[in-house]
Amino acid sequence: MKRDQSQNSRLVYSSELGRICPDCGKSTAGCICRRKPAQTAGDGIVRVLRESKGRGGKTVTVITGVPLNDEALKALAGELKRRCGTGGTLKEGSIEIQGDHRELLVSELEKRGYRVKKAGG
Repeated sequence: MKRDQSQNSRLVYSSELGRICPDCGKSTAGCICRRKPAQTAGDGIVRVLRESKGRGGKTVTVITGVPLNDEALKALAGELKRRCGTGGTLKEGSIEIQGDHRELLVSELEKRGYRVKKAGG
């Protein structure tokens, strides 16, 4: 028996649209099914904590709970790194700043209108 090819294969590229989402059939730029959902606001409190565990004794300041999307969070991380004069990164929705800058970051985030708490030790 011959199987129907249309049920067994999917369109993944079109010269007109480019890459095609296999789930919704739209171009990847217009795909709505794979977009990340907006980050939830949580309890509305931004937490600033100091960590050194698993980092070879190096201290980082971690900021969690910021109710922003990925692009805005990346921009905020860059501004905070410049304010502290140090490096850092954005990992899984939390901002990591090298060194212990809790006091400076708490005051800077409060100036920007966030409810901020120091967490941890």
